[in-house]
Amino acid sequence: MKKILLSINPEYVVRILNGTKKFEYRTRVAKRDIKAILVYCTYPTKKVVAQVKIKSILADTPENLWEKTKAFSGISKDFFDMYFKNREIAYAYELGEIIEFKKPKVLEDFGIHYAPQSFVYIEA
Repeated sequence: MKKILLSINPEYVVRILNGTKKFEYRTRVAKRDIKAILVYCTYPTKKVVAQVKIKSILADTPENLWEKTKAFSGISKDFFDMYFKNREIAYAYELGEIIEFKKPKVLEDFGIHYAPQSFVYIEA
C-alpha cells in the first residue's frame, strides 16, 4: 500500500486519534496515488504513532474548503486562515480508519533519518 509520512504536532495528533479532527490540511498534496498516512508525532514524542487511511483528497478555495470541513477541522478558523494566507487552492486529506500502533515506531523503522517538513513517500 502506498503511503506518505506526515509530521504533525502532538495536539493535532491527539485530535486525529480521538476522532475530533477528520481532515489534515496541507498547502500541497502527494502527486502519487496514496492510500494511507503514517502519522509522525513531532517533538516531544518524535515517533510514528498511527496509520490513517485516506478516504479522499479535497482541493478547493480556502473559503470553500473551510465550509466543507469546519465541523471536523480540529483547528481554529484563525489558524486555518493564517495557514492558507495568499493561497488560491487549499487541500485536505479526509481521514478514515485509524490504526494506532501499540508500540510507536521510530523513523528509522521506515528508512527515514529525519522528520520531513511536508511529507515523504513510504513504500510498504
